[in-house]
Amino acid sequence: MIETWKGWARRLKLETYALYLAYRDPRVPWYVRLFAVCVVAYAFSPIDLIPDPIPVLGYLDDLILIPLGIALALKMIPLPVLADCREKAQTIIAQGKPANWVAAGVILVIWLLVALWGVMLMLRLF
Repeated sequence: MIETWKGWARRLKLETYALYLAYRDPRVPWYVRLFAVCVVAYAFSPIDLIPDPIPVLGYLDDLILIPLGIALALKMIPLPVLADCREKAQTIIAQGKPANWVAAGVILVIWLLVALWGVMLMLRLF
C-alpha cells in the first residue's frame, strides 16, 4: 500500500512539473496557460486555501483540489505538447534539477500582496 502511495506521489510530481513546462510552451492556448500557471502556483505555494491545522479539512485541498486542478489542466493541453513536456520533465527530475528560488520568491511576493490587500480591506470595514 505504501509503495502505491509513493508511486502516485512520484506521478503527481512528474505531472506537476510537466504542467509547469507546458504553461511556458507557446503551442498551448493562452487560457490554458493561465489556468495551468494558477494550478502550478497553488500546488507549490506554502499557503493553502484551507489551512492544514484545521482537522480533516486542512488536507482536503492537498488531496483533492490540487490533483483535480492538475488533471483538468492536463486534459486541456494538446497531446503532442503534453508528451514533449512529460519527456522533458522525466529528464529534468532524473538529473535532480535544483529548486527555482526566483519562482518561489515571486509566489511569496504575490501571496504577501494578497494578504496586504486583505488586511487593508478589513481595516476599511471597521
